[in-house]
Amino acid sequence: MLNLVLFGPPGAGKGTQAEFLIKSYGLEHLSTGDLLRSEIAAGTKLGLEAKSFMEKGELVPDEVVIGMIKTKLENNKAVKGFIFDGFPRTVDQAKALDNLLNENGTPISGMLSLEVDKQELINRLMKRGEISGRPDDQDQSVIENRINVYNQKTLPLIEYYKPQGKHFGINGMGSIEDIAGRLEAVITKL
Repeated sequence: MLNLVLFGPPGAGKGTQAEFLIKSYGLEHLSTGDLLRSEIAAGTKLGLEAKSFMEKGELVPDEVVIGMIKTKLENNKAVKGFIFDGFPRTVDQAKALDNLLNENGTPISGMLSLEVDKQELINRLMKRGEISGRPDDQDQSVIENRINVYNQKTLPLIEYYKPQGKHFGINGMGSIEDIAGRLEAVITKL
């Protein structure tokens, strides 16, 4: 089973590249952002709780996210693998995910880390906000807070996966096709 963590700051292109990987490798996309947004759209208790954190650019609590992921894994046992997009975001989440996957004998194959300049991230997110109407992508101070939260709380995941030989830095600048080609070159080696 091919289990990939698609990693990078907000606006790095994880969602776009996940679509390519799903088509190319027949993987199941597990986007915590999509899971959370669907809960918000449905107006569930979990969705409303998550919304209050997301609107401030903060992370949704681990227990909420991990519970949703466990359910998704249990409901998709016959897939070729998963692309984890937006999760894990902290070392504790990575450990919890490893425990969950190791119970099933299906560990993480690799962490593909999209690396993008900060100003490019801000530009991409502001543009996405214009198109999508997402409020968290329309306010530059919220965007900058999300990037700062990523740098403080999520970036250390690289040091978690590096000693395991599972971290792969990918240049996330350039065309969608160029970035997809760089991802494919790494996955072929896995």
